[in-house]
Amino acid sequence: MDRRLTPSSGRFALESLRGQVEADFVPGEGATVVAPLAELCGEPGGARDRQVLLGDAGIVVERRNGWAFVQMAKDGYCGWVPESALGVAEEATHWVSAPATHLYPEPNLKVRELGALTMTSRLRVTGESGDWLETTRGFVPRAHVKALGDWHKDPVAVAQTYLGVPYLWGGNGRGGLDCSGLVQLSLRACGIECPGDSDMQMKLGEAVADKKPAKRGDLLFWKGHVALAMNADFIIHATAAYMAVAAEPMKAALARISGAGGGAILARRRVGG
Repeated sequence: MDRRLTPSSGRFALESLRGQVEADFVPGEGATVVAPLAELCGEPGGARDRQVLLGDAGIVVERRNGWAFVQMAKDGYCGWVPESALGVAEEATHWVSAPATHLYPEPNLKVRELGALTMTSRLRVTGESGDWLETTRGFVPRAHVKALGDWHKDPVAVAQTYLGVPYLWGGNGRGGLDCSGLVQLSLRACGIECPGDSDMQMKLGEAVADKKPAKRGDLLFWKGHVALAMNADFIIHATAAYMAVAAEPMKAALARISGAGGGAILARRRVGG
């Protein structure tokens, strides 16, 4: 079983795994991420697997020494997050549609912000105040959010708004992204659910024959890496080669990746037609 998708902490597991693993079984407890961004780790205090964003929903399986083992609703990813980053479950109404925004304690751009938010963060709006929306976590500029269901249309255009953002292994936020983090953010901003890691993303959509030219939005996969085709000649990806989100000529990227031992493209998938 894939550890990343198995809601078992070793000691406790969700009831859905009864008969598949040895553990004490629990129904789980709904929770919502209340920090602007939090680390999702393979073990308490361990290395980062991914990051989770404000408003992401999950099911808590176990709490231990200030950490909580959760399965995230958006992609099924499992891991440990600081307990302080979680609050009671709540239903979101809106999402951050700008590349980034700030959360404020009041509808006033001159006060000190509460934190920085990344696109696709979820919010529950409870009121309005001019150019501001009030949420359960604070105030956000109205221009930076949309109602759930009012999605962007082009994942590549979303990815382009993150050009130059630094590469960060396991990163899912405006402060740093890895290849699969960029793809997940770009697709989810367009209402397309997407797994967390590139090997999981290789199952999205439909396979595209190698001989066909790449189409805007195609996902291109190498071993341990994924990129979005901008068109037949350019890709955009978060890459350690430049330590940033970068646009790169297709032919140059193919030669560079192959020369560095990354091999040829393993698959190309078309998502959303």
